[in-house]
Amino acid sequence: MDNRIKRVRYKNKKHIGKVGERPGSINIPEDAVKPHITIYSYNEQELVTDTGKNITVILDQFKKCTNHTHWIQIKGLADEKLFEDIETHLNINPLVLEDITNTHQRPKFDEYDDYAFVVSRVIHFTDENELINNQFSALIKENTIITFEETHDEYFEAVKARLAAGKGAIRTAGPGYMCYALTDTILDRYFVLLAQIGDSLDTVEDRLYQSADKSIMYDTQQLKRTLIILRRASWPERDKINEMIRTDNPLIKPEVKIFLRDAYDHCIQIMDLIENYKEITSSILDLYLSMVSNRMNEIMKVLTIISVIFIPLTFIAGVYGMNFARVDPVTNKVMPDNLPELYAPHGYFYALGAMLLIAILQVIAFWKKGWFSKL
Repeated sequence: MDNRIKRVRYKNKKHIGKVGERPGSINIPEDAVKPHITIYSYNEQELVTDTGKNITVILDQFKKCTNHTHWIQIKGLADEKLFEDIETHLNINPLVLEDITNTHQRPKFDEYDDYAFVVSRVIHFTDENELINNQFSALIKENTIITFEETHDEYFEAVKARLAAGKGAIRTAGPGYMCYALTDTILDRYFVLLAQIGDSLDTVEDRLYQSADKSIMYDTQQLKRTLIILRRASWPERDKINEMIRTDNPLIKPEVKIFLRDAYDHCIQIMDLIENYKEITSSILDLYLSMVSNRMNEIMKVLTIISVIFIPLTFIAGVYGMNFARVDPVTNKVMPDNLPELYAPHGYFYALGAMLLIAILQVIAFWKKGWFSKL
C-alpha cells in the first residue's frame, strides 16, 4: 500500500482592478459564479425560507416577515447589478461592496453607522486534494445578516440544522449570534484541516524512518506551505474576534460576546496547532537533510577505506612498474642502483603475496577500530 500523500494543488487567485481606479468600484472576479440567494427568516416560533436570484426576493421577504430576524445567504458574486441594488436599497457603503467582490481580504471587523462588516477565510481540501481559500463576508444590521460566499459549495449545514431545529439561542439572539455561529463553523473546519495535516505529517515521518527519499522533502514543503496559508488566516481571525468582543456596538450583544470568547479560545488553539506543526515540518526537513548528510558521510567513509587499502598496493605496483633494467641488454653489464628484484624467480607471485598481506593487515586493523561495524 502506498503511504505517500497526494500532491496538494493550491488554487491561485488573480487580483482584479486597475491601478488608480476609483475607490468603491465593483470588480467581479473572472471565475465568479452566478448568485443564488436563500433567505432564512426566523423567530422563536417559526422559520420561513425563500430563494431567488435578485434583490426582489429580499425586499419581498422583508415585507412578509416583519417581526423576524433575516439571514440572507448569497452564494456567488457574478452579478454587478445585485451589488448596486444592495447599495441602493440597504444603504451599504460602496467601499464595503468593493471588499466583498475583491476576494483577497484579510479577516477583519469594520464598524459603520448602522451596520458592521465581517470577513473570514474558508479554507479546506477538496476531494481532488486541492486547497481552497475562499472569502466569506457578512453584513450585520439591526435584524438582518447578509452573507456572501464565492461558490455554491455548502459550508454551513450544521448551522442550518440548528436553525431548523430551533434549539438554543440561534433563533432568539439576533444577527450577531448568527455571525458567531457561522464564524465558529469556519473555525471548526480549520480543526478538520489541521487533523488532516497532522495525519499527513505522521505518514511522512513513518516514511522518513523507513526509507528516506526526495519525495519526503517535497511533501513536507507543501504541508508547510499549507500551514503558512492557515497561519495567514488564523492570526487576523483572532484579532477580528477580539475586536468583536471589545466593541460597544449594539449589534454585538453582551450575551453573544460570551460565545465569542469561546471562539477566541478556539482560534488560539488553532494557532498553537499551526505553530506546533510548523516546528514538526522544520524538524522533518532538518532530519531528512541530516540523514542525507550522514548517508553521504558513510559513502565517503567506504570510499576512503577502499582508497586507503589500495594506496600501498598502488605504490608497490607503481615502483615495480618502472622500467629501470638491472642488466644492460647490450653489454650484459649489471647497472647499480636499479631494481634488483626485476629478474628474481617467482617475483610476480612474491609481489602479489606482499600486496595481499598488506591489504589483509589493513582490513584487520580497520576491523579492530570498529570502522566496518559503523558502515
